[in-house]
Order: sequence, then structure tokens, then C-alpha cells
Amino acid sequence: MPELRKDPIVGRWVIIATERAKRPVEYARDASQPRPGAFCPFCPGNEDKTPHEVLVYRPSPTARDWALRVVPNKFPVLKIEGDLDRRGEGLYDGMNGVGAHEVIIETPAHDRQFADLDDGAIEMVLSAWRDRIVDLRRDTRFRYVMVFKNHGAAAGATLEHTHSQLIALPIVPIAVAAEMTGAQRYWEFKERCVFCDIVRQELDDGRRVIFENGGFVVAAPYAPKFPFETWILPKTHRAAYEEAHQRELGQLAGALRTALRKLSVALDRPPYNFILHTAPFGQGDSLHYHWHIEIMPTLTKVAGFEWGSGFYINPTPPEDAAKFLRDLSI
Repeated sequence: MPELRKDPIVGRWVIIATERAKRPVEYARDASQPRPGAFCPFCPGNEDKTPHEVLVYRPSPTARDWALRVVPNKFPVLKIEGDLDRRGEGLYDGMNGVGAHEVIIETPAHDRQFADLDDGAIEMVLSAWRDRIVDLRRDTRFRYVMVFKNHGAAAGATLEHTHSQLIALPIVPIAVAAEMTGAQRYWEFKERCVFCDIVRQELDDGRRVIFENGGFVVAAPYAPKFPFETWILPKTHRAAYEEAHQRELGQLAGALRTALRKLSVALDRPPYNFILHTAPFGQGDSLHYHWHIEIMPTLTKVAGFEWGSGFYINPTPPEDAAKFLRDLSI
């Protein structure tokens, strides 16, 4: 059973994921590189090589083929079975590593990258995220669902076949809690959502805007941690991603596809991570928080100064990055 342990100084929780020691790529840096032509458990015909799906979308109600599958991760960082069993050991706090770890297999096509999918296929992925979050929030053990994508070996992907992941957690991650606290402070001072104000200011200013459509703005953040970091923010205030309407997901698909295609062309298909930032369970009606997606190309490495100080060194001004992407034809 995995275990959650809390750092007593800063309050950060760490997952001691003993089950993942079984992974053949554990600590083997070179072996973790996806190998072209290697066996792929996510391809059609290999469904028996993954755990049974918890969600499947098909081209039609009577079709046997699938368009998207969601399966439990074969090497989960947290396990769905069991009780939390919160406990103390002197000054230390811990609990069982209970949660859910799922993989969204975004398309049957092995050779299609996420940025190459059409808007309809991306909207299907976005719908799967929403459907799984809605289902998992019914479990009273869980307080947050993290949705993320690792694209490319340098960004942490160990399989070529395009996929994203979600992890349901029994605690709110410290980074999410800090973001919620900062947004709450802004609300208490100004009685406005800081993210709504960011959207308004960036649209008025224009220098950091990369793309916009009816529902979303794609922009370089004012203080990006990494070169070409890109945010996608809804124009309409909504704290919880799972409350988004289908029309919004259609607009988000266009915004996300445009952002990723521009980054792909500009940076020669870089590895990247993106993360869905959404409100913890029970705070979906929050007036101070605003869900969004953050995309971070893997162009620099985090080293000693960054780890030690919490500062990030970014050599590319966001205004320059945004102009380059904005002017790029795709």
C-alpha cells in the first residue's frame, strides 16, 4: 500500500509509492525513453494489456471500436482500495496512500500527437476529464483531482501513444492551496476575482495575448516560471472545471489546439507538460478562484538555485514569447 507522509515544516505531503518500484523503467533513465516501434499497450487490439476501462467513448452506440478509453494506471501512485487510516507518529502525520490514478488514452491512433488531433477529438478528451472528475468527487475520501499531461520523454512520458492522466487525492496539494489562498486574499482586498482581472487586463493590454476566441484567452503569464509558458483562461468566471458546459469545452478545444500547435511549430515539437488548475471539491462555487490550464514547454532545467530559493530564472520575456507565437501562422 502506498503511503502519504506530511513534511512537518512546510506542510507538504509526499507520496511514498512503493508499488511503482515494480516499474521496469524505475531509476533507469535511458530505458524510460519511448522506443519507436515498441509494443504499445494503448493501441487497438491490446485492450487486454491494460486494466479494464472505467470510461469508453465509441464512434456510435453500436460500434465495437473505441474513440477514447480511460483505464486505471497499471502502476498507480495511489490505490483506490482501502481506508485513509490517518495516524500520527510523534510529531509526524501520515495516512494510507488512497486515491485514484487513471490514464486517458486520447485516440486509437498511435502516431497522432495531441496537437495534431482535430477540435472534435480534443473536445472528447476534455469531456472525459469532466466526466471522470464528476464521478470521482462522489467518493468522500477525495478532496482534489489533478489532471495533467506529460508529452515527450524529457517531460516524463514513458509511452509514445498520446495520453493524459488524472490522480484523485485525499488532500489538497500545497501548490493548489497556495494558489487558492492568494486568490482569496485578492478577493478580500478588492472583492474581485484575480483571474478575471488578469483576463481583462491582458485583453486590454494585448502584449501577452497569443490567441482568443469567444470563450477563452490564451496568454503568456506576466511572471512565467519557464520560457514560453502559456496559460488558457476562461473569459467567464467559473471555479470548477467540471461545471463547464459542453459549448465551453468546444471553445476550449479550439484554444488548446491552437496553443499547442503554435508551440509545436515555434519550438520544433518540444516536450511539454500541461496541468489543469481547478477548485478543490466543495469549493466549486468559489467567487475568488477561476479554473485554467497552464502549459509548460520543457526548454530549461530546474537546478540548485531554483530548488533552494523557490525562484525561477526565465531568459525569455513573456511579451517576446507571446508576440512570436501570436504572429505565427499555423
